[in-house]
Amino acid sequence: MSLRTRLLILVIAAMLVPAILVGLRFVQNRSSEINAALANLTATADDIASDLDEKIQGTAQLHYGLARARDLDTRDKAACSAFLSEVREEYPQFTGILTIDPDGSLFCDSLRTNRTLDLRDRAYFKQALASRGIALEPVFGRLTGLSVLQIAYPVRSETGALKLVLLASFNLRKFAEFHDKRLLGQKEILLLDSKGTVLVAPSRGGWTEPVGTSIAGSDLLRFAATPDRKAYQEVTDRDGPTHVWAVAARSPSTRDAGLYIMVGRSEDGLVAAANRRLYEDVAILAVASLLLLAAVWILATVSVGRQVGRLATMAKKLGLGDLSARIPPPHPGGELGGLMTLLNGTAESLEQQRAAIADLSHKLSQSQKMEAMGQLTGGVAHDFNNLLTVILGNSEHLADRLAGNKELHRIANDIATAAERGSDLTRSLLAFARKQPLRPRDIDIAVKIHEMEQLLRRPLGEHIECTFALEPDLWLTSVDPGQLTTALLNLVLNARDVMPLGGKLTIEARNTSLGESDLDVNGEPRPGDYVMVAVTDTGSGMTAEVASRAFEPFFTTKEVGKGTGLGLSMVYGFVRQSGGVVQMQSEPGHGSVVRLFFPRLATPPNEQPSPAERIVAPDGSETILVVEDDDMVRAYVESELKTLGYRVIAASNGPAALELLRRPGDIDLLLTDVVMPGGMFGPELARQATGLRPGLKVLFTSGYTQNPVKTPDGVGDARILTKPFRRKDLAAMLRSALSAPPR
Repeated sequence: MSLRTRLLILVIAAMLVPAILVGLRFVQNRSSEINAALANLTATADDIASDLDEKIQGTAQLHYGLARARDLDTRDKAACSAFLSEVREEYPQFTGILTIDPDGSLFCDSLRTNRTLDLRDRAYFKQALASRGIALEPVFGRLTGLSVLQIAYPVRSETGALKLVLLASFNLRKFAEFHDKRLLGQKEILLLDSKGTVLVAPSRGGWTEPVGTSIAGSDLLRFAATPDRKAYQEVTDRDGPTHVWAVAARSPSTRDAGLYIMVGRSEDGLVAAANRRLYEDVAILAVASLLLLAAVWILATVSVGRQVGRLATMAKKLGLGDLSARIPPPHPGGELGGLMTLLNGTAESLEQQRAAIADLSHKLSQSQKMEAMGQLTGGVAHDFNNLLTVILGNSEHLADRLAGNKELHRIANDIATAAERGSDLTRSLLAFARKQPLRPRDIDIAVKIHEMEQLLRRPLGEHIECTFALEPDLWLTSVDPGQLTTALLNLVLNARDVMPLGGKLTIEARNTSLGESDLDVNGEPRPGDYVMVAVTDTGSGMTAEVASRAFEPFFTTKEVGKGTGLGLSMVYGFVRQSGGVVQMQSEPGHGSVVRLFFPRLATPPNEQPSPAERIVAPDGSETILVVEDDDMVRAYVESELKTLGYRVIAASNGPAALELLRRPGDIDLLLTDVVMPGGMFGPELARQATGLRPGLKVLFTSGYTQNPVKTPDGVGDARILTKPFRRKDLAAMLRSALSAPPR
C-alpha cells in the first residue's frame, strides 16, 4: 500500500469522527428549529393573551373614570347615550359601551339603539351584582351580533348599593385581525369560549367551522380545556391536513372568563424550513468533504505522512470545537507550511469571533428590543395623528359654528384642547421612535442651559438644592433647542419626584470623547467627540431591573395618574434622533445620573441665517388637488379648503391624482400626504406631477416622516405641514407655497 493511499486513509479516518459529529449536529439543529417553532406557537399565544390582559386593564381604568363622570349620574337616557357615544368614538376597539340598571334592564348605550333588553341572564351581570371588581364574559353581542368580550364594572354608591353596571364590549374579531396582520399570516388565530363556541375563526389554513358553531367534544377543545395539558396538540382536519395548536396559559383573566386563545400552524409548514436547512447543510458537508479528500490526495504526493498527520490532528480538534488548538512550529516550507499557518490563524480568528459574538448577542437583543418598540410606537403615532387631524379640525369648525351657544362652544373648545393634548402624546411617542420632525440649530449648549436656568429651577422648590457646572468653551452641536428644553425639563421633574424630602440636583455640561468601551443604554458603542449634558440627583435611585426598563415607553414606577411613562422614552428618542448617546447610572439609595451626549459639530456653522419665510394672507381662490388616503382626513381638508375659498379636487392615491393631472383644467397646487399605500409616496407623486405640469406648486402633509422629504427635481423647497394642524396653519402654509417663486 502506497504512502499516498495510507495518508488518504488516515485523513479519511481523521475526518470521519468530526463529519459524524457535524452531521449529528445538523440533525440536532433540525430538531432544535422544530422545537423552537413549537415553542414560538405557545409564546405567540401567551403574547396575544398578555396583550388582551392589557386591553382589559385599560378598559378597567376607563370604567373607573366613567364611573365618576357626571354625565352618567342622570336619568336622561338620551343624554347618557350621547355621552357614551362620544366616549366610544375615542375607543374604536369597543363595539359599544352601555349602562345597565340594577334590575338588569338596558338603560343607555353608545349605539343609541333605544332598545329594551333584559340582561339578567348574562353571566357578567350576575358576577357584577356579587362583586366590586371587573366581570368578564365572551359572548356574541345582542345589539351588534359580533363576537365580543363583555367587560362589566359595578358602580356602587358610598353605602355600597349598586347604582348601575358599566359594560364595554371589546371587539374580539378586530383584536384577532390586528394580531393576524402582525404575524404576517404565518400563524392562525382561533378564539373559543368554554363551551367550544367559535368566537373568531382563522381566515386561512383550511379551517372549516364557521363563527358561531360549536366544536364541543372535539380533541381540540379537550386540549384547550385541560388544566395540566402538554405544550401543544396535533389535530388532523377532516380533509386530511394536520395542524399543531398551542393555547395561551399565562392569562388569569381570560382563563377566568372562559376564553381560550389558540395559535396554530400546519405541520407541513412547521417542519419544511427545518428540513430544507438540514438538506442544505448535509449537501454542503458532502461537497466540502469531497473537496478536502481531493486536495489531500494531491498534496500527499509531495509531502510526508507526519505533516499530514499534524494537519489531520488539527482538523479533528477544530471539528470537535476546540478553537484553542494550534499546530506548533516548526512548519515545513511550501503549501503544507502555508496551510498550517492559515489553520492556526483561522483558529485564532474563530476563537476571537466566538468571544465577540457572545458580547454582540447581548447588545443586539437590547437594540432590537428598543427598535421594535420604536417601530410600534411610531406606527401608532402616525395613525393617531390622522385621527387627531380630523378631531382638531372639526372641533375648531364646531367652535366657529357654535359661537352663539356658550355651553356647546365650550365643549367644542374642550374637544380641541383634548386633541392638542393627544398631539403632545404623539410627539412623545414619535420622539421615542425617532420619527419626529426636528428643527436643529447650531448652538452652544452651555449658553442654552444658562438661558433655561430659571425655568429649570422653578419646579424644584426650596427643599432641593440645584447647582450648575457648565464648562466654558463647549464645542458647538446641532440640536433642536425646543426639544433640548423639553428633555432637560423631563429629567429635572423626574429628579424632583424621587427627592420628596429634599436633596441635591446637579446639571453639568462639558466636552468629552467616547471610545469603543463606552456603551449607551442599549449596549451599543458609538465612539467620537461629544458635548455631554448630565443631570445628577441624590434621590432614591433604581434597581438594575428598573433601570434596564427606564427608557421603555409607558413604563413608570409612579402611581396611577402621576406619570405616563413617556418622559425618559422621549429623551432617549430625541437624543438618538440627534445622533447622540444616552447613558444612565443608578443605585438604590445613592441617586441617579442621566448623561446625554450630543455629537460635536464637524464644520463651523453658517453665520448668515436664511431669511424668514414670508407668510401672506390665509385666503385664496386657486384650485388645489388634495391627495390623501385617509377618507376622514381628506374630507376634513376638502371642507377647510372650500371654507377658505379655494376650489378643490380630491384623490385617494397617487395614480388617481396623476390621472386628474393629465386632464385639462387649471390646478395651482398639489397638497399630498407623504406616506400613502399603493406603492407611490408623496415625493414620487410630486416628481411625476411636476413633470406633467412644470409650474405646479407642492405642499406635503405628514403624521410623521421617518426620513426627511427629498425634494424631487423641479419641485423647489419641500414644505411640510405636520399633522394634526389647525385651519390657520393650513391657510398660512398654502399661501406661502402658492406665493413662492417658480423654479
